[in-house]
Amino acid sequence: MSALDLQEVHDFLIGIAAKAGDMITSANPTAAGSGTKKNSADLVTETDQAVEKMVSASLRQRFPAFDFMGEETYKPGDRLTDKPTFIVDPIDGTTNFFHGHPYLCVSLGLAVNQEPVVGVIYNPFTRTLYSGIKGKGSFLTDALHDHVRLPLKEPEPMKDLSHCLVTVEWGSDRDGNDYDVKVATFRKLCASKETNGAMVHGIRSLGSAELNLCAVAAGHLDVYWETGCWAWDVCAGWVILEEAGGKMVGAHQGDWEPKVDQRRYMAVRAGEGQKAIIEEFWGCVEGRIEVGYDAVT
Repeated sequence: MSALDLQEVHDFLIGIAAKAGDMITSANPTAAGSGTKKNSADLVTETDQAVEKMVSASLRQRFPAFDFMGEETYKPGDRLTDKPTFIVDPIDGTTNFFHGHPYLCVSLGLAVNQEPVVGVIYNPFTRTLYSGIKGKGSFLTDALHDHVRLPLKEPEPMKDLSHCLVTVEWGSDRDGNDYDVKVATFRKLCASKETNGAMVHGIRSLGSAELNLCAVAAGHLDVYWETGCWAWDVCAGWVILEEAGGKMVGAHQGDWEPKVDQRRYMAVRAGEGQKAIIEEFWGCVEGRIEVGYDAVT
């Protein structure tokens, strides 16, 4: 990794994100093929496919020795290796895109030795750019901020979950064990202390894993718990989160060192009391997730 110029990669990715953003904002969302990957909640559009084609071609031309993993070209059995690998989601938040809801982004990450080291996330509708390089911090540029370091304010100490704003996602699988675990966990998070719940301030389900991670990095959200998403949903945001003092762990009790492709994660913002919040949240997880893997289950 010492031979890699991560700043060069970062700067090139920002240029690619801008081009992708122009493609996204000028598109009229049209469902590709049947319109879904798996069911009516798992959409893919022609724009997803066109953006990934542009991104992959640009990256292969500039960095031909690097591997590439993208959502629209991933095939079952593909494995992340230790080689420098671009991990890309052309539109994270495709369902929002299809419905015209502007909470979505192009997500461009680089992993080396299976560790996220560069992240660029751009929402072209709000012109919001998050970026980070391992060891160099993470930053926000938008209408109100010009390359401002994250988090946006001095992190307040975290007391317990009853003082936290939490984000989760329902995912596209709407039956089976993992759906039941999610619903039961969400219920416990929201329930009153008198009924053995955590009484969180609120639960949000916003539709973009990477922007959720950025919101935790910025300090807008306190916790993000997710199962069923993929490496391209978390790689770029992982860098931005941890460079802002946040922490990425697994979805289950005791998983302190998650892998980028394990498909079950939890992000917690910077601040005193971080470890206690993680452990309290783990205590609210009602069952075992089956999708993905980790070191503790």
